[in-house]
Amino acid sequence: MKISRNPKEIHAPVAPYVHQIEVTGPNRWLTLSGQLGMSVDGTVPEDSLEQMQIALGNILQNLTSANMGIHDLTKLVFYFVGENDANRRRQIIKDFLGDHLPCTTMIYVVALAAPTFKVEIDAWACKEIE
Repeated sequence: MKISRNPKEIHAPVAPYVHQIEVTGPNRWLTLSGQLGMSVDGTVPEDSLEQMQIALGNILQNLTSANMGIHDLTKLVFYFVGENDANRRRQIIKDFLGDHLPCTTMIYVVALAAPTFKVEIDAWACKEIE
């Protein structure tokens, strides 16, 4: 079972996320390596938000291969190099998550594994054992 909470003793979330998700009972956990904005053919777009869309798609493919879905995500950590359009970024994330609100963290870094990469996303998911 997963229970999402925003404790009243701390500030309200500043974006679409929850402060905590408690997991109890028999569950399967999926931990992903950082997902890059690289297509299956190895191409990487120049635009960081196009990279983010591909990285989110890669997360979905990982979830699907583990018989999980978006609603099983418990945590996302976004790493960005450089500036991007915040409104467009929020819309891409909203389109990906729909009404699901995992815990999230967003970090701006100087560089990732190679200069081509401008986005990397860590993800954790949990699903009750059926």
